[in-house]
Amino acid sequence: MNDAGEQLSAAMSLALPRLRAVSEDEASRGRGPGKWVKKEILGHLIDSAVNNHQRFVRAPMVDRFVWPGYEQDAWISAQNYKARAWSDLVDLWSALNRHLAHVMASIPRERLGTQCVIGSNEPATLEWWITDYVRHLRHHLEQLLAE
Repeated sequence: MNDAGEQLSAAMSLALPRLRAVSEDEASRGRGPGKWVKKEILGHLIDSAVNNHQRFVRAPMVDRFVWPGYEQDAWISAQNYKARAWSDLVDLWSALNRHLAHVMASIPRERLGTQCVIGSNEPATLEWWITDYVRHLRHHLEQLLAE
């Protein structure tokens, strides 16, 4: 799946210098009632990478992949991203996504049609989930870097 891996790598290359330029204060600053601070948004992207790593490795091994979803607010709360150093979160996000780009590129084309049922979502192909991962990442990067 070179296209998605390349798209992920390109998105990271553009975002990484800008993420590294965000100050600790800015990353910790409240964004309004009920909104995650930047550390939590990046933590959400880390959680997404961790969850999708499991999906992208396991799904090609079976004909029909069934896996739980995850409770994003509970994950954010349990991991207390606000207490982590921004630079540590950026480094972790970067390392996870470099590896995911490699994993995406390593999936055999014939396995991209594997049907995946994730949580309560409708079944979709592995290729759809991979494409959606990159879309989701870009969405939150725009959110992080627009402010």
